Amino acid sequence: MRKRRNVLAPAFVLAALSLTYGEEDQRTASGIQDNSFFIEEAYNQEAGVVQHILATTYSVTQHARHNDEEWAPVFTQEWPIGSQTHQFSYTIPYSFVQSGGQSRNGIGDVLINYRLQALTETSSRPAFAPRLSLILPTGNETRGFGSGVFGFQTNLPMSKIVSDRWTLHLNAGFTFLPDVQGRDLVNYNFGGSAIFAVDRRFNLMLECVANVDEEPDSHRTSSVILSPGARYAFNFKNGAQVVLGIAAPIGLTAAAPDYGAVIYLSVEHSFAR
Repeated sequence: MRKRRNVLAPAFVLAALSLTYGEEDQRTASGIQDNSFFIEEAYNQEAGVVQHILATTYSVTQHARHNDEEWAPVFTQEWPIGSQTHQFSYTIPYSFVQSGGQSRNGIGDVLINYRLQALTETSSRPAFAPRLSLILPTGNETRGFGSGVFGFQTNLPMSKIVSDRWTLHLNAGFTFLPDVQGRDLVNYNFGGSAIFAVDRRFNLMLECVANVDEEPDSHRTSSVILSPGARYAFNFKNGAQVVLGIAAPIGLTAAAPDYGAVIYLSVEHSFAR
């Protein structure tokens, strides 16, 4: 019996570590990952798995005599490059704006993104996946849908499961737009979120994002949004996952929309064995 226990003990230890920190992570918080609405989670796509994301934000900005309204669907597709270490993605924004009794719509500036899984999560360290993006001037700047110049953006997302049900995420980054009406513009973004896993398929979320934007006239605006929300995952036998989410963002500063809504859809599936 003593020899049998000595043989089985390492097996139990390895099994526990595999369940807690391995590829088949069974912690409740790991059931849904990389599906936040405003905050970027530091988890790249696994090898052979592609993710399609459509997130639509509705926002209302109140004025004395009228309200400005905007519908802003954004489509993102994420592909691993060989393994989870490297990821390619692109982001296509579109806007429908109702302002001052006039309507306009158009595509925004498209982003081409590369993200490195610099750190994978362990019991003692967070996941870290810095992103670098090329901004293409596809939007019409005269109609307010783009900057009219090539630029780049970087973001530094960190994620950590801190208990069986809680996950924390932090973001910080900036956007550089050269020679916009004769000025080089630098915008900053910060944010964080806390996610509570009711179970492996249903999460409650609280996200907060702040943006400090520079205008060509040297004026800066600060926008802060607090967004409570929820997401639910449908898991299929073939490994595919569909995530639906809703949120109700609230503006905390004058430069932010006063209130709004988010409808989120993600489809994740294998494209290679």
